[in-house]
Amino acid sequence: MLKTASAEKTPVRRKAAPAAGSIRIVVADDHPVVRFGVKNMLMNEPGFEVVGEAEDGDVAIQQALELEPDILLLDLNMPRLPGLEAMRAIMTKSPRVKIILLTATISTQQIIEALQIGARGIVLKDAVSGDLSEALRAVLSGDYWIGGERVANLLKALHELMQKAAQVPERKTYGLTPRELEVVQCIVEGCSNKDVAKQFTISEETVKRHLSNIFDKTGVSTRLELALFAIAHKLVTPDE
Repeated sequence: MLKTASAEKTPVRRKAAPAAGSIRIVVADDHPVVRFGVKNMLMNEPGFEVVGEAEDGDVAIQQALELEPDILLLDLNMPRLPGLEAMRAIMTKSPRVKIILLTATISTQQIIEALQIGARGIVLKDAVSGDLSEALRAVLSGDYWIGGERVANLLKALHELMQKAAQVPERKTYGLTPRELEVVQCIVEGCSNKDVAKQFTISEETVKRHLSNIFDKTGVSTRLELALFAIAHKLVTPDE
């Protein structure tokens, strides 16, 4: 799982006059190295202009609404507000923005949910260098980009994904996000809030918010109950 790094708030910039014919892009990822790498790749491609960056879900929403880019490259696992939740907010207020999710890992169910919310593409981070420009152009032309392939018929693709999901039952996660599952793993291992914060380079307040969300979703009220719940319901395994 990709580890996150803390970053200072990126101020929302007013929309600047774009270069003639350029595709305006906002890059939203909590890891500065990823943002830097994606920005550099796009700067070397003709016709792309990165007009904004965001390091968490809240700033991603602000940037998308303020700058009105052609495409928002959005990390699935964002602090403060996860990518899918940020996407819901953006689609409600600015459905014109085309969103491509960037992610290290994603389940079939998450792909289905993302496409149903309004995502136009899914790009895995380990394939960014080879797929990104092609994915951007596919989405700008009106198609979708899923799993390294250009998709013109979204209904057919969704049907195939749903069939695949039905054939391969996935672990029940009680609505927990990938980051929340990582926190659960740490709790089972006996980590303190300080340990969790250090491991994921986040604040202890953020850890507390994650735990509060986890308690609400699982119906437990203490760390011990959470650890027992996680083991009983196979949210974690000894090998993880």
